[in-house]
Amino acid sequence: MWNDVELLINEDTNTGHFCSVREESSGLYQVDTLVKIASPEKVLSNPQLYASSNSNCSIVVADTTVILFDLSYQTILLHLDFDSNVDAVDVCLDDQFLVVCERNGNLHLIYLPKKKTILTRVRDAADLILHYLLLNPCAPLAWSKNVLSLWDLHFLVMVYCWPDLFIHDFLLITECESASMATYTRNLQVRSLPSMTVLYSVAVSSVSCLVQTRISMDTIYLLEGIHENSESSAGPITSVVMRCFTEALPENRLSRLLYKHKFEEAEKFAITFELDVELVYKVKLDFVLEQLASVSVGGNGQDICSDLVVEAKTNLLKIMDDQYVVEYCLKAPWPTFDTAEKMLNHAASRCPSQIQEALSRLATFCCVHSLEKFNGIAWIEFLNSSDYIGDVLSHLKEGDLKGAQHLWLRHEGEIATQFDDQGLQDLLNSIPEDLPSQDLCLWFRSIIVPFVRRVLPRGQKILARWLEQRARILELTEKGDWPQNGLNLAELGLPSMWMWIPTEDDCGSEEVEQVQSLVSNLRQLLDLYNKYHCRLSLSVFEKVRSVAFLMLDKVPAPELIAATVESSIRPYSVEHQLPLDELLLQYIKDLLERCSSQTTTLFTEWEAKAVALLGCIVDSDLVVDAVLAIMQKAMVPWSEVVERLVQQYLEMKGPKQDLLKESYRLMEMRKLLRGYGIRNFNLSNNTQIMTLVRYILKQDLPTSLEDSLKLAGAYKLPTSQIHTLYLIQLISQSQQCVTLLKNLPPAEAEHVIERLANWARLELQDKDHVSEEVSLFQGHLGYISLQQRENNYYAFKSVDCENNLMMFKAIAHLQEDFDIFLTPNNYEDPTVRKQIQERHITAYENTRRQGPSQSTLTATPMVANDPDGKTKTISTEAGLRRLARQLQRTEQELWADLALRALGVGKVDKALKILRLLYEHHGTTSTGKVLFSAAQKLCQMLKADVPMVLPEGVDLPAVIHNLACQAITVCHSDLLLDCVELCKSTRAAMDVYHQCQLSDNYGFIAKDMSLAAERDPYSHWSFQDVFNEDCIILDPVSVLPVQYEITNCLLPFSSDRILYPLDCSCLSHCSFGKGNVNFLKSLLTPLASMLQMLQECSQLELALRLLVDSFGSCLQHITSNIMDVKLGAQLHGLEALLNYKACLTGLRTTTLSSINSVAVALLHKVFNWRVVDCDLAIGLCTLLSKNEVFKILWKVIDNTWQNYKKILTVAVVGAHLCSLYNEEEEQKKFLSIITDAEWGIKLGQLGISIQAVFRQGPEMKSNLIPVLVKNRNTTPEIILQYCSTFGLNRDEVINQYITTLLLQEDDERPAGDPCEGRGEEKPLGHEDALERALQIIPLLQSTSNLTISLSAAILKLSPYNYERIEGVLRIIQKAEEQITSLPVNQAMGLLQHLKSYKRISPPTDLESNYLLENGLEPSVLINTRLPFHLLMQTTCYWKIISPELSEETFPTLLLISKLMKMSLDKLYMSAVNHLFERRLKPILLEQHKRGQKHPSVTEVFKVAKTITGYIRSIQNPEWAAATAHKIAQELPPGTVKTQTLNFCLALGESWLKDPKLETTRTRVDTFLSKLNLQFRRSATENALMASQLNSPEHLKLTGEPAHLIVTLYEHSSVEQRFRGSAISSNKSMFSLELRAGENSRWLYCILDHCVSYSSGLRLTFCHRSRALLCLIHIGDPTTLETQLHIPKTQVQYYLKCYIYLSQLEALNIPYTLETFLNIPKEGMVKGLWKNHSHEPQAVRLVADLSLEYQVFDLQLWNGLLQKLLGFNMVGRGSLPMLMRPLEQCQRFHLCPFLLNLDLIGIANRFAQFSLTAFALGALLLIPCAKKKEQQIQVRQQCPLRRRGSVR
Repeated sequence: MWNDVELLINEDTNTGHFCSVREESSGLYQVDTLVKIASPEKVLSNPQLYASSNSNCSIVVADTTVILFDLSYQTILLHLDFDSNVDAVDVCLDDQFLVVCERNGNLHLIYLPKKKTILTRVRDAADLILHYLLLNPCAPLAWSKNVLSLWDLHFLVMVYCWPDLFIHDFLLITECESASMATYTRNLQVRSLPSMTVLYSVAVSSVSCLVQTRISMDTIYLLEGIHENSESSAGPITSVVMRCFTEALPENRLSRLLYKHKFEEAEKFAITFELDVELVYKVKLDFVLEQLASVSVGGNGQDICSDLVVEAKTNLLKIMDDQYVVEYCLKAPWPTFDTAEKMLNHAASRCPSQIQEALSRLATFCCVHSLEKFNGIAWIEFLNSSDYIGDVLSHLKEGDLKGAQHLWLRHEGEIATQFDDQGLQDLLNSIPEDLPSQDLCLWFRSIIVPFVRRVLPRGQKILARWLEQRARILELTEKGDWPQNGLNLAELGLPSMWMWIPTEDDCGSEEVEQVQSLVSNLRQLLDLYNKYHCRLSLSVFEKVRSVAFLMLDKVPAPELIAATVESSIRPYSVEHQLPLDELLLQYIKDLLERCSSQTTTLFTEWEAKAVALLGCIVDSDLVVDAVLAIMQKAMVPWSEVVERLVQQYLEMKGPKQDLLKESYRLMEMRKLLRGYGIRNFNLSNNTQIMTLVRYILKQDLPTSLEDSLKLAGAYKLPTSQIHTLYLIQLISQSQQCVTLLKNLPPAEAEHVIERLANWARLELQDKDHVSEEVSLFQGHLGYISLQQRENNYYAFKSVDCENNLMMFKAIAHLQEDFDIFLTPNNYEDPTVRKQIQERHITAYENTRRQGPSQSTLTATPMVANDPDGKTKTISTEAGLRRLARQLQRTEQELWADLALRALGVGKVDKALKILRLLYEHHGTTSTGKVLFSAAQKLCQMLKADVPMVLPEGVDLPAVIHNLACQAITVCHSDLLLDCVELCKSTRAAMDVYHQCQLSDNYGFIAKDMSLAAERDPYSHWSFQDVFNEDCIILDPVSVLPVQYEITNCLLPFSSDRILYPLDCSCLSHCSFGKGNVNFLKSLLTPLASMLQMLQECSQLELALRLLVDSFGSCLQHITSNIMDVKLGAQLHGLEALLNYKACLTGLRTTTLSSINSVAVALLHKVFNWRVVDCDLAIGLCTLLSKNEVFKILWKVIDNTWQNYKKILTVAVVGAHLCSLYNEEEEQKKFLSIITDAEWGIKLGQLGISIQAVFRQGPEMKSNLIPVLVKNRNTTPEIILQYCSTFGLNRDEVINQYITTLLLQEDDERPAGDPCEGRGEEKPLGHEDALERALQIIPLLQSTSNLTISLSAAILKLSPYNYERIEGVLRIIQKAEEQITSLPVNQAMGLLQHLKSYKRISPPTDLESNYLLENGLEPSVLINTRLPFHLLMQTTCYWKIISPELSEETFPTLLLISKLMKMSLDKLYMSAVNHLFERRLKPILLEQHKRGQKHPSVTEVFKVAKTITGYIRSIQNPEWAAATAHKIAQELPPGTVKTQTLNFCLALGESWLKDPKLETTRTRVDTFLSKLNLQFRRSATENALMASQLNSPEHLKLTGEPAHLIVTLYEHSSVEQRFRGSAISSNKSMFSLELRAGENSRWLYCILDHCVSYSSGLRLTFCHRSRALLCLIHIGDPTTLETQLHIPKTQVQYYLKCYIYLSQLEALNIPYTLETFLNIPKEGMVKGLWKNHSHEPQAVRLVADLSLEYQVFDLQLWNGLLQKLLGFNMVGRGSLPMLMRPLEQCQRFHLCPFLLNLDLIGIANRFAQFSLTAFALGALLLIPCAKKKEQQIQVRQQCPLRRRGSVR
């Protein structure tokens, strides 16, 4: 073991140089030896070394030794030795636990804070702790062959490999780009990655290892083994040392300090080692630069920014590198403008040539952005930006025109170099639409247009096009200044404005022409407005044909037409050479066209306007043309103006009068038609006239018929046609039709009726009109009735009319009730009527569908009026039954047809509903036939896998089986056998289907236990109480078609087959097939397939049933047809009989073989089920042979592991079979198995396994006794019964049982443990265990062996489990045996004391070691109980008792010590030391630290009294005195120490009286003399402290009383103490009353001192103000008002008065409170100013009083302010910075030194020459906003004074 650990401090310090591999970077490492570990024994072989380090500790392993150090290797945290070599070790869970893995398989878990092993487990092999280090994104790995490789962590790809290097260990020490690692072969080397260049190398011992740590650049630790002879390495090493390699190069250390941002330490380090200090400043500045950037982005507080700026300034001043300073000032994001300007100026002072451009950019930035929005990041981006055009565009997009203009002016030269077509286009697109055109014109005219002309001539077209579009937009955005603003902007696009030299591309270019056209139009618009007061929009002006028309349109009233023509139109026509009359006529026509094309008139009273224009036309022909135009275009009916105009010109004579009259007649017709909304209709032929007639009749107005007849008469059309049309329209109103026909002449009436009949038949015949509304056919019926009545006068037509009437009624009935629309021809066709039935059923089925989407499947909507109901619904059952009755079909037949139709189309859900209704309401034999047919049909559909519509969640096989069962109940007797066969087959199919289900909805019959007694035999048989076969779920797609194919084979004939009496369709009862048809052959194939699928899925029960049922049906089929061989041969032929025989023989062989295999497999399933079904098992066994059955039974018993219930059941089955077979020997074996299995079940319930002795002889059963007695659930009865059963020794078993019962520990899990409630039985408590033991002891014949075993085994109990210990002791007492090794009575007494005691101290290491040594588990009781065993051992008694001493525990511990016969003096001394250290000493030290002269009397007195009592109880006087003296020595100076020393003196006096003191009296006298001296000095110190004279000089004189008295008399405070005696006494009273809480009394005392004199001591107003201030803070307002007699609201004012009076008192100005309150304040202030203005204190007092009492005399304040300034009593504040610049003074804008200009001086020079605008522009450029506003305001308010001053 390596147990000798020596901690060293740089014992072996040396340096190692870099190897010659890298000569250009030579360096060295400092090597320190920190720890030396040696073995006290001789080392025979080199140890296995391992070391690692984490954040809190370091681990060193040498063979079996594990040592934990702190990180500095100066403290040993833990030292452990193990039985075998340690393979792996590590700490976990925040360094709370240590995990150690030994080579022998032990794994230990040690709790480090308490140094306890809390877990030890044995494992199969030592775990390997794989140490790996990450190198982002690669990591090096060492192969098993000591080859190092580098791998990519993301893709697990090898990046590098160094096969030539033989490496034992490696450690990554740096990462990132300059990664390096330490490797160990025979030398310790530092290599760089990935080149593996050796940076450092030193030879080390062959027995070494690197300490595995986290990546660290500072140190490398090496655990190295060294030999005794350093020159020879032969033999094993003698010691192990921990070496620390620290890089010694100052440059590298400095780099690491800078990397860690330890700048102060780095600066000192660089100065110490004479390194480059500027490097430190530069790195620090880079760090500050990052912080500034993060602060600017994050928007943190100003304080952080200020600190960073100060830090940057300080470090920049220390740097001599001017270029670095300049670059840093340019790239730093300074937080404010002032800071940026100052830092740039500082850089300019270092290097002016490089910084002027930045200052110019700063001026630009400040002019563009306001100083309030200054941001360091934005400034740096602006400074580094070279995209000047982009900056201008961004400002334009934001609407900041002035900012864009300023940027353009400041950087026009740079913009010119970057400007191109795209830049111009972007510039124009960036201008906002809401930008005022006035500002835009100024900028374009002065800047942009000349710039484009000069820099980019080809861009003038782009500019012209944009200006033309922009000018047009102004009509909408700036309507107020239109069109002047548009003209101003458009003129900028003319070449004449650009003063360019035209090129070939410019001449006649499209853009220029468009601009010229726009300018021309805008100028004309402006002329129209200026000359003719006509305002037009540009779009209207560009589209208008004549300006004269527009001027006439603008005339507001007809009365103004003539004046307008004379004033405007005539001059305009003359100016433009236009004929006036033709112009006016053309305008009238144009006006009419515009008005006629609108639904309403375009202008108000346009007719009057046209008439007024007629008066202005001179040519008469032109006037008539105008009248005709007005007649054609005027609205009908004409207005009074038009009517009067037309009548006026009709009466006149002229060549165009006929034309006027014809036009007037046509207007009359138009007037008639306009009454029906008809306009401009050309009546050129009869067809158009009839169209008009139909339209008029359609209006259904009272005058419609009359107007139609007028129109027909006018155009000579027959009236019968009009009457026919009118009657067709009124066909549904029979009364009106009759009235009309009666009023017609008979001939015309007959003609009309014939036309109506033909029309009706044609309408019904036309399939396009079949689906018209029902009202149309109701009209037909009304018409027929009318025709019949009218034809009473014509008998020869009555029959025809009757037939038509019946036909129309039938068609109407079909239409109304069933939505069936038939033409007359179709109605007369029988085939069509048959189709009606099918269509009706289809319609009924469609209307019964759920969901609106399915109703669209029918060709026509099926709507019916239900005659049995009152609402119009989809075809109802009532209508369906009525139609069936008409078709002579019964309701039952109808539903049967519907059901079979539904099945035929796959609508199973609908068919099932109909079949359910049939069964419920029509339980006849025909219904049974239908149910049978439906079930058989469904089986066929499932066989063929036909698509079906099923209700959701339906169990179709169960439904089919239910249909078959229902068919049995109502079917005819001839169909009964078929129904039974179908029911049996569908039941089998249903069971198969249920084995396909995965849910619990199918396949199980609900089991109601409450009704178990009332179950019928079928349900009793159906419920499988025990066995439920486990099998694979079947695939319904595969098995169902095959199963239903078998079903169909068992029912080979369809339900439609005509059966003869006693004939059947099922296979078991049907006749042989005709010809060569063999029904068995068709069954064999699906039967074999189904059997195979069932066996593959382990569906053995279904397979067994399938075999039995199918073979039985086949056998019955053959035997029922061949009752006699000869007769069968005659009927069917011999060959057929032979075929059937061969087929049946083969089926029999196959069936029996399959039944045997299935029975065996099923029997195994039954035995393997959780509960074996004995009845079923016996039944299956009878199907097999006896030998095979017994073989299976014994195999099951042999292979069953501890399932004794199953074994018992199998053995019972075997015993029954043996009884059947008369096998007595086998039966004995099974009975023996039954006995063992019963005991296995019984003991298994107690948690005991009998497997070890199962099926063994009685002599082996004793091996189970230890297990039985250790089980907590074992009762004495069970033990005795077991012994009786197997004939065992009772005394040995009972002795073992009692020992085990008493020694087992209680379950110490806390309440609410998660293990509770999980099936674990609660263990026996100690009381129950003791009771059981006491009950069974009388059964023992001898108790000696029991007593011996219990006395030896009591030490195996936990020392904290008092209950178990007490139980063992009670049993020993009960046995009444004498034991010398254990004092039972003393142990019982100790237990009684310990049970009433609660522990107060934490467990000691002694207890932990005891538990480890004795192999005891830690108990939760260790924190509350004392260890019984250790207290019984006198050597450990005081180690356990001492930490427990306290005032509360002392009485109990005293009794325990007396019981254990321990020294009581030692107990009292320990108690005294404990109380002093824990209670008294901390209180006194704390009070002494706070300066309290008198400690808390109550608590100190209580503790001191207890300690004194303990000391007085010490019998040895020397020990008592020494104990008291030790306490006095540790007390701080004060009263308590003095009293303690006095108590020591008393104890010393008692010691002197001891009669045994003869030999030690001299020692006692010496002790007392020293104690007296200490007492006097302590008393003197106490007195000095009470008088506050405990200065160091006085305390030194406490041993010299004479000198101390002289010194005290010469002290300066003697006189003050004499004069202040009254105050001191009052103070003491005040303090006392304050503690007592009587506020009124001590407030009165303070007040008395505030307002009066006492003992010749004068109180100043300063004292009184302070006292009053104290009272305000500590007293409540009510008490103050009562004691001071001052109102609560005036207390603050009185305090202010006391302060003013104290200041006046300091100036030697006597005022009383009453005088001050009553004196005029203004006079007092002026008097004070007059006499004391030369004193600063008085000046401040005058200012305060003036402000307080509002004295605002101008002369006084003028002098006062001057004095305040003179005495430096007014602070100066900083002003805000900068407002945004404006556009004036472009020359100043362009100046790069704008920030350095004297703008105020420039403004003054401008003002001298009366250049006010320039002066104002210069002032607007001042960066400081407040200063700028002040200068502008001064010049605006005082212009005259400013001018005078200038002059």
